Amino acid sequence: MASENDQSEQQQAAAEAAQNGGESVDSPKSVEELTEELEEAQQKVQEYWEQILRLKAEIENNRKRCEREVEQAHKYAVKNFVEALLPVTDSLELGIQASQQENATLETIREGMEMTMDLFKKILKQHGIEEIHPIGEKFNPEHHQAMSQQESSEHEPNTVLSVMQKGYLLNDRLVRPAMVVVSKAKSSSE
Repeated sequence: MASENDQSEQQQAAAEAAQNGGESVDSPKSVEELTEELEEAQQKVQEYWEQILRLKAEIENNRKRCEREVEQAHKYAVKNFVEALLPVTDSLELGIQASQQENATLETIREGMEMTMDLFKKILKQHGIEEIHPIGEKFNPEHHQAMSQQESSEHEPNTVLSVMQKGYLLNDRLVRPAMVVVSKAKSSSE
């Protein structure tokens, strides 16, 4: 029965097409219209393709520029620090020249070295570098390296008695631990 309905609908559509001059109500588009639509679609596809190629080139250029910038940043990362250290180098050279003069005294050379050291410490501090000089502080294994222990009745156990070599932090990150002598309790046998 379904096939009879399908056949009758097809016959009815054919009859309507015959009445409308051979065109059905849902008549297909002409070849010219289809060709025109196809050309428009191809033109849009070409425009999109060109946009894709331009975007791809732009992305590649951005990637290369970023790589160059990162390379430059790595290469010249310490430039400011080096520029800040140049006055220290100048001061040391002047100190060497002053020490070679006939009227140079040990006192004047020491004063020059102290001034140079103060300048150097100031520059280090400006660049986030801090000294670790923990005399009298509690031993901290994260910032100190115990080189030896020494009995002491004057200090609590695990107190830093002396510093053999200062340590340094860079922006609160350990660069080098301070090498220290740590107190320990007197042995009970004494």
